[in-house]
Amino acid sequence: MKFNKQTIIILLILASPALSCKKYLDVVPDNIATIEYAFRMRTTAKKYLYTCYSYIPNQADISSGFMFTGDDMWYPSYPNGSAPWEIARGSQNINSPYLDYWNGAGANKPMWRGLRECNIFLENVELVPDLDSIEKEQWIAEVKFLKAYYHFFLMTLYGPIPVIRNNLSIAAGVDDVKVTRRSVDEVVDYIVELLDEASEGLPNAVQDPMAENGRITLPIAKALKAKVLVYAASPLFNGNPDYSGFINKDGTQLFSQTSSPEKWQKAANACKEAIDLCESLGYELYKFTLTNQTLAISEETKIQMNVRNSFTERWNSEVIWADPNSYTATIQNQSTPRYDLSVFGNSIIRGNWGVPLKVVSQFYTKNGLPINEDKTWSYSSRFNLRTATVADKYCIKPDYVTAAFNFDREPRFYATFGFDGGIWYGQGKYDDNDTYVLQCKVGQPAGKTNPTGFAASGYYPKKYVYYTNIASTTANTNTITDYPWVLMRLSDLYLLYAEAINEAEGPANGEAYKYLNLIRERAGIPTVEDAWTNFSTNPSKFTSKEGLRDIIHRERYIELALEGHRRWDVRRWKEAPVELTKPITGWDVDQETSAAYYREKVIFRPTFTLKDYFWPIREYDLIINKNLVQNPGW
Repeated sequence: MKFNKQTIIILLILASPALSCKKYLDVVPDNIATIEYAFRMRTTAKKYLYTCYSYIPNQADISSGFMFTGDDMWYPSYPNGSAPWEIARGSQNINSPYLDYWNGAGANKPMWRGLRECNIFLENVELVPDLDSIEKEQWIAEVKFLKAYYHFFLMTLYGPIPVIRNNLSIAAGVDDVKVTRRSVDEVVDYIVELLDEASEGLPNAVQDPMAENGRITLPIAKALKAKVLVYAASPLFNGNPDYSGFINKDGTQLFSQTSSPEKWQKAANACKEAIDLCESLGYELYKFTLTNQTLAISEETKIQMNVRNSFTERWNSEVIWADPNSYTATIQNQSTPRYDLSVFGNSIIRGNWGVPLKVVSQFYTKNGLPINEDKTWSYSSRFNLRTATVADKYCIKPDYVTAAFNFDREPRFYATFGFDGGIWYGQGKYDDNDTYVLQCKVGQPAGKTNPTGFAASGYYPKKYVYYTNIASTTANTNTITDYPWVLMRLSDLYLLYAEAINEAEGPANGEAYKYLNLIRERAGIPTVEDAWTNFSTNPSKFTSKEGLRDIIHRERYIELALEGHRRWDVRRWKEAPVELTKPITGWDVDQETSAAYYREKVIFRPTFTLKDYFWPIREYDLIINKNLVQNPGW
């Protein structure tokens, strides 16, 4: 593609003061008018490289991310105009779509512009005179990865999309710019092609972690390839009869109508390749270690911290990829309850995010089983009141009355959620014998104090809150240790492999058990085989492909809870019409007594239909480009 000196570099991202301070957004200065100038030397070309990075969607941004588009979280009151909430409540539309990454409306990144910037970089990086061949090869590989990721991101939202291999010439005619959607298989093939090309030039690790963490490496590329191929093999994309009528105007079928089992084997192979590479480079499941701030703690609390910190400990041994420009201070602030009377009046502690009861219910018993499958756990009595004893002290305050639902649960339950009567380790108290205890009924510190300052369900997302954060008792401040939003960690890769190998070969070879059990061991629960054999009402469940599929799906819900995976998983499994239409419920948080508080209360009844699997394309875009077809149902 040829440019003259009047070619203008349009970098809209410079208009955002909130983003301009981030290190990856040190883009080409806005008074520089030519592409030639941008690539005249290494320093300016590097800024353009970071421009390509700047289009990675900010998943920790509560106004443009996806954490509120499903059923993972709920506000106590509906914030009008919040795009994620509008989607969760079924208000998506075609005139001005919410979270419109197709056009970049509102706070959302214009992903097609991001792809254009990547192509400009690839077409011009050869012009840089002072860039050595090794670094040039790495930069090209990074941008090819970004192109692959942006295509995958758009495919996740919109299904079959146009494939942008190259930018159009400035001499292109009107008809040339009217691109058309490509089949899902063609999109996936192109994404994998880019990732394979990128892998040839990427390093195993960044050279300067302090300055380069978040830059693309070979493990990231291999992990993304594994994820893309698992998605491609999943029921939503692999032979989906629901979209038999979804065709281009030229008659091209956009979704294959024949399910291909070979896609699962291809995905399994890619997952295993990524796992082997990561493990050879020292990646391992995170284990909490004591610091100068932590006193000797119980084994129970340590196991909980294994889980809690696997997501919040910056750049730990399990993190394959995190976004250095997607920080979590706001998330942590809004997830932190008023856990003590001394900070009750501290308005900086908002504590207004709640996890619906149906998500909390997914977590296992202490025997590593669903609560309705464990023959030692009384499912029918789960909402009865029960008083904690000394034996419960690392999870629930002794002598505190709470629901039986909260007792005898797995460590990940207590690591992920804060609840009435529950122990909250950290936040300035690091002695297991002197910790904060949440009290969530009306009139108590973490209870409903105003229309928005409480967890609507009664369950706070403890998993988001880094354990050393401390709220001031004398000033209106909350000292937060920020961490980047994690996009891929090793446990996710293990679970993708367990899923793919089970679908490809079934449970007989034991590979799925192996990687499930590595995660379960870290979580402090029995192996799959021991849990179901010894404690389940369905002891042979794990021995069939269908039974193990259900176990793997549940394991993903639990291990990756609140990390942004559930809403996409239930879609690709085609379980969304069941899972995402279950009522949003919680405890009756308007009550003062235990007997009144522990009653399940419906907060909202969501809907999900075929059209909700994919975002709509704005109607205006369909008018401008007659080659585009709308997603079904819109």
